[in-house]
Amino acid sequence: MRLSTLGLGTYLGDEGPEADARYAEAATRFRALGGNVFDTAANYRGGRSERALGMAFAAFERDSYFVSTKAGYLPMGDGVTVESPKEWFHRVLIEPGILRPEELIDGCHSLAPRYLAHQLGVSLEALGVASVDLFHLHNPEHARPRLGPRVFEEVLLDAFRACEALVAEGKTKDYGVATWSGFRVMPDRPDHLSLERLLQLAEQAGGRDHHFRWIQLPLNLGMAEAHLVATQSFGGRMLTPLAAAQAAGLQVQTSASMLQARVLPQIAEQVEALRELFPGCESPAQMALQFTRSCPGVTVALCGMGRVAHVEENAKVLGLPPLAPAALAALFG
Repeated sequence: MRLSTLGLGTYLGDEGPEADARYAEAATRFRALGGNVFDTAANYRGGRSERALGMAFAAFERDSYFVSTKAGYLPMGDGVTVESPKEWFHRVLIEPGILRPEELIDGCHSLAPRYLAHQLGVSLEALGVASVDLFHLHNPEHARPRLGPRVFEEVLLDAFRACEALVAEGKTKDYGVATWSGFRVMPDRPDHLSLERLLQLAEQAGGRDHHFRWIQLPLNLGMAEAHLVATQSFGGRMLTPLAAAQAAGLQVQTSASMLQARVLPQIAEQVEALRELFPGCESPAQMALQFTRSCPGVTVALCGMGRVAHVEENAKVLGLPPLAPAALAALFG
């Protein structure tokens, strides 16, 4: 399957049936306009985002779309039963032995193998699919400062082994890590993730034919480190995260392509001056997406789209060629 260079994200929105219906409608319209990549997570909107996508997926041929989900953060509810987060936590995770209290980080995050397998099972049921295309560990860097580098690597190795087992069971085709700060910050930061080291751990977990094949990280006009800043020591050189991913042969999803619309006012102030650099773009939103999807190394630029109107505006960039390298360079002087 050839993946669309724009993907529909499902992070934000009210935890109610009206927002569920809007997401399902948006997903259906996105697919009709040529988009075929959908990204979600077990904790997005308390699990409701996965079920909203499942409503749309019921009308799609399974081989016509790509879906990625994530596990790491505790949903603290299922969006269906009426109970407190504490009641849900004990009923679903503690009492059945899915999770031990000592496996929690800050009371909200875990990479324990049993928990990861459980959450993927919940996601598959919500999405209405037998397998996802990509299963991410959600912000693993959250655990690194608390555990320390050595213990963190031991935990991550166990998590990668669990992911390889999930691949062997046919529950996901590939796995990866969906990050926020990990790849963007410099190596001296406690939440830094070394892509080179992660690949070494993946080889320990799954051999040379391991299934760690994707990463996700934020990239937008206001947060462009993935494209601009050499934070990764890879092959004896300091590279940007995108360049390191390219060197490793990894696919890349970028999140926060509009930084939850926070970059749009600044673009709007300069929209006339930017038109020459963004041929074919009619709005600040399209310019923001066109930047992200054009950066070398980006496979799919993800953008939250919970309404049909957003889909219809944003999907227009799918018909545009990527920006030329000179245009990208001009954006940052």
